[in-house]
Amino acid sequence: MSSETSPTPGRPIMPESYGLAAAEKFEPISWDWVTDRLKTARNYWIATVRKNGRPHVSPVWGLWLDGRVMFATDGNSAKARNAARNPACSIHLESGDEVVILDGVLERVTDESVLERLNSAYNEKYSINPGAGGDSAPVYALKIDIALAWLETDFPATATRWRFD
Repeated sequence: MSSETSPTPGRPIMPESYGLAAAEKFEPISWDWVTDRLKTARNYWIATVRKNGRPHVSPVWGLWLDGRVMFATDGNSAKARNAARNPACSIHLESGDEVVILDGVLERVTDESVLERLNSAYNEKYSINPGAGGDSAPVYALKIDIALAWLETDFPATATRWRFD
C-alpha cells in the first residue's frame, strides 16, 4: 500500500461489553490522523513471537516510510531471530489516549534505494545514520493486515479499524 492511498474505515470487532454495538454514533478517525502519528512518533513498540510461542515486546526507533513502519535492529537481536522464524508482528505507539495499533507480518527490506532513503531519514529524525540493511543490521517493514485507532476521550465513537489486502 502506498502512503498516498487511504483505506476504508470501519468498526473494530470487540466484545459487546466494550460498547461498540450500543454506540449511537461512529466518528471514524481519518487515515491521515493515523499516518501523522506514525510519522512523528519517536518510539514504536514491536511485539514479535519467540520460538516457544511467548511474546517479545521491545521499543524501537523507526520510520513511517512508503506506507509502512520500518525499523533496523541488530541481526542477533530477539526481534530479528523471531522475525526470521515467525514474521507475525504487532506495532503500537506509546499513547493510550491516542491509540494506533498495527497488526501484520514483518518483511525484510533489501532494496538498496529504500535502504538509502531509510538511512537518510533515520539521520534526519534521530541524528544518527545506522548504516542499516546488511546482515548485522537488518531492516524490517510491517506489511499491515489490520490497523486500529481510537481516541480514549471519545471511545467507542472513534474506535476505527482498517483492513488491508
